[in-house]
Amino acid sequence: MGPLSEPAIPQLLRELAPQVLGVLVRRHGDFADCEDAVQEALLAAATQWPAAGLPANPTGWLVTTASRRLIETWRSDSARKRREDNYAVGMPPPGPASAADDTLTLYFLCCHSSLTASSQVALTLRALGGLTTAEIARALLVPEATVAQRISRAKARIRESGATFRPPTPAERQGRLPAVLHVLYLVFNEGYTASSGPRLHRVELTAEAIRLARQLHAQLADEGEVAGLLALMLLTDARRPARTRPDGALVPLAEQDRGRWHQDAIEEGVALVTATLPRATPGPYQVQAAIAAVHDEAPTAADTDWPQILALYEVLAALAPGPMVTLNRIVALAMVEGPAAGLAQLDAAQADPGLSGHYRTSVVRAHLLDELGRPAEAREHYLRAARRTLSQPERAYLIARAGR
Repeated sequence: MGPLSEPAIPQLLRELAPQVLGVLVRRHGDFADCEDAVQEALLAAATQWPAAGLPANPTGWLVTTASRRLIETWRSDSARKRREDNYAVGMPPPGPASAADDTLTLYFLCCHSSLTASSQVALTLRALGGLTTAEIARALLVPEATVAQRISRAKARIRESGATFRPPTPAERQGRLPAVLHVLYLVFNEGYTASSGPRLHRVELTAEAIRLARQLHAQLADEGEVAGLLALMLLTDARRPARTRPDGALVPLAEQDRGRWHQDAIEEGVALVTATLPRATPGPYQVQAAIAAVHDEAPTAADTDWPQILALYEVLAALAPGPMVTLNRIVALAMVEGPAAGLAQLDAAQADPGLSGHYRTSVVRAHLLDELGRPAEAREHYLRAARRTLSQPERAYLIARAGR
């Protein structure tokens, strides 16, 4: 056993989870039962390791514990007794995971064609993305109970389909690619702006999403949306050093010290966008990357080319309409045509259920009211947004804005 700081345990477990799941699925074949067993092993580790210390072989510990949970599950189900006996007799001793990185293979397995798109995303975020059911619900803008049902049904459907652990065929990869990209996008977003908790960033999530996007781009260099997503991640993550003050307080984009942005990431992201847009079929991630590039290339906030950003959001709204696209387009419109025009559009969009109760809608409304010289109303909406967000840095920022 060795010492391990408690904050480091969740990150280590998140990194090891796909490796352990890959070992169990390759060995036993039943994804649903293996995923449940791995989740129980992760919970056991999170409970025991802070007190007992880090095992000499953390991966082996998790594989052993998950394998035992798996056998216990099979023993409790008499209909599976024969299968349990067959596996238990010839099961090799648990050991370290394969040196191969199984994570992308597991992503494609979770995005099996027998599942609906929403179930693919929910299952992958739960099994591999390191997100809780509550975090997934906030990312997808749906109730937590709905997410839980999707995950349960998805695991049952994968079991019924007889899916096996193997790299996808070219046709399967093409069909499942949009779901895999969507999951990586959501994992990155949760890492870049955590939906709850004391930290604004969960760097372990953004780093893992970028790592997997790089792997995917290396395999599918001609896929425009893969390049677009990687570029979007790089261009967005480049701003991370300037997004918080030393005390963890949020710094909005317009007030950030752009000298602290990662220029190498910006250059790589811009190069990807520049090379991809002329030759690839336009897609949402490429357009979002282009928007991020416009922000990152502006020397100051005042130099931002808002008309170009607005035009890009018009394209994005046509390609991938959604509540957050609508909200961001309204912000861009307000920067071009003035806060009154933005507020009028926000009023018209308020009927969208995805916007009506979202705290970011209140943030935008507060900002526009402030710009229009209506501070009392702005304060009310800043405080309303602060009550609704579960992110402590965002809440502190919104309360401070309300107090100005």
